[in-house]
Amino acid sequence: MIHDKRSQYVSRDSILGLLSDEEVARVSTAETAASLAKGDEYLDLTNLDRGVQRANGAATTMGTVLPRRAVDLATWGKILTRLEAKPQASTK
Repeated sequence: MIHDKRSQYVSRDSILGLLSDEEVARVSTAETAASLAKGDEYLDLTNLDRGVQRANGAATTMGTVLPRRAVDLATWGKILTRLEAKPQASTK
């Protein structure tokens, strides 16, 4: 259990490490929004194994979300590449 949580934080940190200072600022600004617009793509940084998700109009916990619109296209591509290379968690 401890290892799983540690791996999750390392992955979250490695994803956030791909962002430029400007993108970090945009993500911080996005966190102050009430929610994402319906159809917006995002990653839940606490559940990266779920991959890219689309907002359905329901309230989203913004403090754990990385909205696609907050990062440049090149950065989003790097993030997706990192997620694809991430080893899947054991189902034990």
